Amino acid sequence: MENFFKLKQHGTKVSTEVFAGITTFFTMAYIIAVNPGILSQSGMPWGAVFLATIISSIIGTLVMGLFANVPYAQAPGMGLNAFFVFTVCKGLGFSWQQALSMVFLCGLFNILITVTRIRKHIIRAIPKGLQNAISGGIGVFIAYIGLLNVGIISFGAGVPAIPELNTPVLWVFLIGLVLIIALSIMKVKGAILISIIATTLIGIPFGVTKPGDSISFAEAAGELSVTFGTIFTAEGLPSLFTDMSKLPLVLMTIFAFSLTDTFDTIGTFIGTGRRSGIFSEEDEKAMEDSRGFSSRMDKALFADAIATSVGAVVGTSNTTTYVESAAGIQAGGRTGLTSVVVALLFAVSAFLASFVSAIPQAATAPALVMVGIMMLSSFREIDWTHLEDAVPAFFAGIFMALCYSISYGIAFGFFFYCIIKAATGKAREVHPILWVSTALFILNFVLLAAL
Repeated sequence: MENFFKLKQHGTKVSTEVFAGITTFFTMAYIIAVNPGILSQSGMPWGAVFLATIISSIIGTLVMGLFANVPYAQAPGMGLNAFFVFTVCKGLGFSWQQALSMVFLCGLFNILITVTRIRKHIIRAIPKGLQNAISGGIGVFIAYIGLLNVGIISFGAGVPAIPELNTPVLWVFLIGLVLIIALSIMKVKGAILISIIATTLIGIPFGVTKPGDSISFAEAAGELSVTFGTIFTAEGLPSLFTDMSKLPLVLMTIFAFSLTDTFDTIGTFIGTGRRSGIFSEEDEKAMEDSRGFSSRMDKALFADAIATSVGAVVGTSNTTTYVESAAGIQAGGRTGLTSVVVALLFAVSAFLASFVSAIPQAATAPALVMVGIMMLSSFREIDWTHLEDAVPAFFAGIFMALCYSISYGIAFGFFFYCIIKAATGKAREVHPILWVSTALFILNFVLLAAL
């Protein structure tokens, strides 16, 4: 195990990696119940999506751990699953079989731009100031997810506000938040995991911790045949090309899937990998080697790319690298052993869905808030007194939370970075890839407005 994962080289050990894997799993386990609830609204069988979610998460996370040797977990992405149902299926009128087929093609396209090293060059083209802004912005985004998950921020009458603290969920969340802050300040080992478990137990007398809706493994397995491989039937890939008048719409949808998936992943890797040293300067130098996959970043990008197509074959929307992996990284995860632990726990969850879904968001939200706070340190590297740096950093670092999208935050950061450089006569300092990426983002916004 030491030789395979190179634990000593990465300054970690088995117990730390196991703790990190458990932490990551608990912070993202909600997807097991949430993803079927969303995708089933397109007509897909709940049980089939339930198992597809677990299977795609296991495969994607194992590839990330065993091939790339990095501590990231993969699962069907939130936001992308909503786009799948409410825009592609209900808005544009595509069947869920056709939507899965477009996700599959999106995965193939992501594999192509990864193998041809386009995604790697995009990362290298992002200036250090924007990278620090993205890293800090991921922290804001993670903390914001935690706060929204428990309703500590409400939007009554269209105005954000703190609701009355008169619900058990909010009280359990606040108790968990105090607990994790205290444990973290006291430098207690495994503070995040201890907090999640303790807060889950505290939630029992409050009525917050309770099993979620699920079905038996046998029932889910029986439904899986409905979605597994359906993209290769007449209702799947071939149906996308029977009406050529719809081909532009199909291509635009695949483009929207791919752009969001690509930059969500890039943002996650930059935001969590650089500060922790998972993707180091040495790794960046290795990325310059054109001989295949010569670095952890190259391999991680490839692992992320193939997971989307695998998920579509099984029967779920885009499988992507989870930003909640930051919780495990903060807990000390540095190698693929963390990912292997997450994958094993996903496998077990197929038989213990009610138990896993009992972990309330009131218990995981404090962990997300605390991890977000810790990641904000990247903002100190930005010269906020210099508007040329501050403006794009603000949009990249803050908009991803306000828009609830990593890729949109990056889009606005790129846009204003290019505008400022052009306005100050420094357009030549902008890497051509950044100009192209910005143009693609603008095109995406225009197409989404037209859909």
